[in-house]
Amino acid sequence: MGGVTRDPMAIWLARVASRAGFSGTDELAREHDLKPYRLRQMYRAAAKELLPGVEAVTTLPKELRAALAACGVTFSSVAPVTVQRSSDGQTTKGLFRLDDGSEVEAVLMEHSGNRTTVCISSQAGCAFACAFCSTGQAGFTRNLDAVEIFDQALYFARELAVRRKRITNVVFMGMGEPFHNYENVMGAVALLNDPHGFGLGLRHITISTVGLVDKIERFTDEHLQVNLAISLHAPSDELRSQFMPVNRKFGLDELMTACERYVEKTRRKVFFEYVMLESVNDDAACARQLAQRMRGHLYHVNLIPYNATPDAPFAGTSEPRIWEFARILDAAGVPTTVRRNMGRDIAAACGQLRAKTQPRARAAAVAAGR
Repeated sequence: MGGVTRDPMAIWLARVASRAGFSGTDELAREHDLKPYRLRQMYRAAAKELLPGVEAVTTLPKELRAALAACGVTFSSVAPVTVQRSSDGQTTKGLFRLDDGSEVEAVLMEHSGNRTTVCISSQAGCAFACAFCSTGQAGFTRNLDAVEIFDQALYFARELAVRRKRITNVVFMGMGEPFHNYENVMGAVALLNDPHGFGLGLRHITISTVGLVDKIERFTDEHLQVNLAISLHAPSDELRSQFMPVNRKFGLDELMTACERYVEKTRRKVFFEYVMLESVNDDAACARQLAQRMRGHLYHVNLIPYNATPDAPFAGTSEPRIWEFARILDAAGVPTTVRRNMGRDIAAACGQLRAKTQPRARAAAVAAGR
């Protein structure tokens, strides 16, 4: 099975039309006598030129701009509620409200050397309930559509453009399980990559999954140069099933077989994320088990310091012990990176994203009198 062709401009225009109350792009075009080149001008203005709204598109006649704005045509499906900046001077977290009142969070990380990464959400909440992750503990509301996902990156791209900077990397590591919302995530990838629009290279995009084997197999057949990351976090089924319920459906042997097929078919590396939980998955025996699973493949392990969340009964592994764990992997020939935490003080670090209106998060806030 080959990859599916997705038209990013068609995806974007259909969503703009529906937000304005039209049945689709054709009805919007008929209502305002929009020729194909006018539709292309609108799309380019939003996705490539990063203009904030139709009123700013000076290639459109003034009367047309006014008419489109009057009927509700807008260039963003996400509205910032709060924007927090970390004391590290490099991390910004945005809380965004969607049209139906659901909320999601996304994070901008500005690294040295003008490298910038945006971590975006694919769902409002998450259904997979990983015990160490705040999003998973907050419950699931709904999938985001492709444009709602894309618009999180677009918001930060506009913010960066003011400072003559641009997004260099996008990671689907925010709220939600990307492969649980597969088609919309792939639509967002098409929007991010479109050379006539946003123009971000596929190799600068990473999708992280808890290990939905059927979707990994589907992704393999897409033949995209997008990076694949697996939220592994344990080297054995017994341990992983204790805090990642998905492992009861897709065990590690099945997951690793899917990863092997992915590497064989694509010749691309797989990144494995491993959050370090004190006295849970961080001893030398776990390191050796993990090394055994990684050996001999195009695999790279990212060790992630644990970030405290409201509902999880875990503590983070000490830094010396993380580095000892890394040394065991390195000695076994496993490429390993210890990830640097960013934005922990504003709950923007890995595993901390949790929008205010998610069901369990809201209930907890009410119970706490907040």
